[in-house]
Amino acid sequence: MAPPSSTTATAAEEQQLLSTEIVNRGTDTFSVRVRRRLPLPDFVNSVNLKYVKLGYHYLIIHAIYLATIPVLVLVFSAEVGSLSREELWKKLWDYDLATVLASFGVFVFTLSVYFMSRPRPIYLLDFACYKPSDDFKVSKEEFIEMSRQSGKFDEENLQFKRRILESSGIGDETYVPKSIAAKHSITTMKEGREEASTVIFGALDELFEKTRIRPKDVGVLVVNCSIFNPTPSLSAMIINHYKMRGNVLSYNLGGMGCSASIIAVDLARDMLQANPNSFAVVVSTEMVGFNWYPGNDRSMLIPNCFFRMGCSAVLLSNRRRDFPRAKYRLEHVVRTHKGADDRSFRSVYQEEDERGFKGLKVSRELMEIGGDALKTNITTLGPLVLPVSEQLLFFSTLVKRYLFGGSPKDTQINSNRINASTGNNISSSSSGSKPYIPDFKLAFEHFCVHAASKTVLDELQRNLELSDTNMEPSRMTLHRFGNTSSSSIWYELAYLEAKGNIHSGDRVWQLAFGSGFKCNSAVWKAVRRIRKPSSRNPWLSSIDRYPVAL
Repeated sequence: MAPPSSTTATAAEEQQLLSTEIVNRGTDTFSVRVRRRLPLPDFVNSVNLKYVKLGYHYLIIHAIYLATIPVLVLVFSAEVGSLSREELWKKLWDYDLATVLASFGVFVFTLSVYFMSRPRPIYLLDFACYKPSDDFKVSKEEFIEMSRQSGKFDEENLQFKRRILESSGIGDETYVPKSIAAKHSITTMKEGREEASTVIFGALDELFEKTRIRPKDVGVLVVNCSIFNPTPSLSAMIINHYKMRGNVLSYNLGGMGCSASIIAVDLARDMLQANPNSFAVVVSTEMVGFNWYPGNDRSMLIPNCFFRMGCSAVLLSNRRRDFPRAKYRLEHVVRTHKGADDRSFRSVYQEEDERGFKGLKVSRELMEIGGDALKTNITTLGPLVLPVSEQLLFFSTLVKRYLFGGSPKDTQINSNRINASTGNNISSSSSGSKPYIPDFKLAFEHFCVHAASKTVLDELQRNLELSDTNMEPSRMTLHRFGNTSSSSIWYELAYLEAKGNIHSGDRVWQLAFGSGFKCNSAVWKAVRRIRKPSSRNPWLSSIDRYPVAL
């Protein structure tokens, strides 16, 4: 029998997963609907061995050349060390000139192939995050009032939005387009282009001013915006506005969700590997007004409550001479896509409601689906970033569990099974042993987790065993700027710089997830200390008030 303290703790955890809602309200009677929210699965206890193998596969591919060099040096040193100076000179003079020249040629050829095949380093010179003017700033109460003024929502759904906002972790200084209060439809191409021009040109103007790079110097341009994809494209709009050169390699990514910024960085990296001595600009944004849902389907009302105006612009370079001015070097990008699974594919789905209004429908199983994608991603990333000691502990316990505790599939089923009578999770295997949970705090100094919602951040912190300090950039970004979609991870990095927390050698983990369902990671290493934030840092006017208690 469980002790009273354990039972009380379990009951408290279960109560956090329950939500109540008054429905069918009448004059004298009403009904109460109780819903149970599905949390993120405990993915650190249900790791699939094949994803660990995939991570080690990536590691071996990139490390095989470096691993052989120490062995060759050791063999050569042992051979030379066994000879005296006279014997060494005699041995060298015994070789004819042709042999010496051939050996030297092979050595030079091997060295050339190594340096030519080695990936070019990708440097992040600087980045900019657009901060809208105070004309767009709204509190939570003002947001509800603007929704009411539009006349598109009934009172019951306005109260639903109010409850969502109160528990969202969003503060009273976020930004939305004023057009959401309009009675007419705002999901027009004109409204979308106006908002896109405001946020995108605002971020790019700041980036070009900070880096002193001319738009004509940019060789690669990647733009990601999930919902708003006009013709001509947003990348063409940027090229036209800044009069970029005719041979710029431009790409426009659409429908990729909130993890698209890392996808765009990955694409820019590939382009820079193929095009030496080039600059690449990555623009990440989302259009709030064009994505505004005017109906009353509650599963489609949720994005209205969370998404806010924002845009980021990042300048990358593959030129080695840019190292002294760079801030970060890109170390790893790991991408995970669960689109083959129908449930994951439809977890965030754009469609029309019964009245024909277009919106994003969010599945109630989103947390569970996101947890599965995240589990796969971090298991692949682990071997690339974790210290050897953590890898050995993690891998040994995983193999032990795999060999003696049942198959990983059985373990996952056991760990996610729910007792119907008590609602408690049963996390057990035939051996009853719990696998070692890798400490990602040993691999990274800073964490920039996509600021989706307070609930998502709380679950991620619990599963990855992160501290409040680790989660501070994400929580404060959600509070100050809301969910700015794919650009949120850059507002979080700007927060770290504004706080003066970035030192030379620090590793930053950017983690984002989005529709599809996708989960992507980018790892950056600071090449110098960021002593003073930029004068255009979006946090500069409010950083002294943060962190705040949520």
